[in-house]
Amino acid sequence: MVKYKYYVRRMETKTLAIVGCGKLANIVLDAFIKGLLPDYRLIGTYSRTFEKAENIAKKIQSLNFGYDCTPCHSLNELLHLQPDYIVETASPSSLKELAVPALKNGSSIVTLSIGAFADEEFYKLVAKTAAENETRVHLASGAIGGFDVLRTVSLMEKSEVSFETKKGPNSLKNTEIYEEGLQTEARQVFEGNAAEAIALFPTRVNVAVAAALASTGPENIKVSINSVPNFVGDNHRIELKSEQINAVIEVYSQTAQIAGWSVVNTLRNITSPIVF
Repeated sequence: MVKYKYYVRRMETKTLAIVGCGKLANIVLDAFIKGLLPDYRLIGTYSRTFEKAENIAKKIQSLNFGYDCTPCHSLNELLHLQPDYIVETASPSSLKELAVPALKNGSSIVTLSIGAFADEEFYKLVAKTAAENETRVHLASGAIGGFDVLRTVSLMEKSEVSFETKKGPNSLKNTEIYEEGLQTEARQVFEGNAAEAIALFPTRVNVAVAAALASTGPENIKVSINSVPNFVGDNHRIELKSEQINAVIEVYSQTAQIAGWSVVNTLRNITSPIVF
């Protein structure tokens, strides 16, 4: 039997900050505390609710890593720390506020708020700014996968892509389409493209926009959203068809934890000698 030796490349430690300090950010924090992000130092936090940013910073301080983690009252204060990477887990509107100043400041971004890039002008501005400042934006996979297949086929040949998601009615509350009848009746509540979907559900279909960006574009991917009474979690299904390839990617997630862990995986890939 062949025995393999695994070598860890010791890189210069990267500094890290977090914008949006809710449940997903705390998953990143837990992974950090467990030693799963050894190539980073968490030096700053920012959230609309200062106490959330402060709570994460206090946990880092209490563990005596040998450096300070500063809870910030504003994005400008956070950017003044000049982190190498900023994890953004807040919302598409927060990413729109953060992206260009951060990239100009020399900070690369790892984001889950991919829906912001359904705005083509914003997408182009971010790409231009990152290129000019030698920074990057990493799109975490969130609650779906298969972006490598989608991207590969989009380079290879013309394809058609559809995205179908199943949700419980409670996850659609505080949107234009919610009504009490959804609690007892299964119904398709949206059909259109990814750009239209993110406009209607700003924080609920980031994964559809991510799939669109990896393949045919937000205006071309077909999106349908279905509400099912008593359904818990999310079920996302991507289907791609081209002349040579037929691919289906389907993921059910009971909670949103997989999205937070996808950020952890992205951060690990950034510094890893072997990348998945």
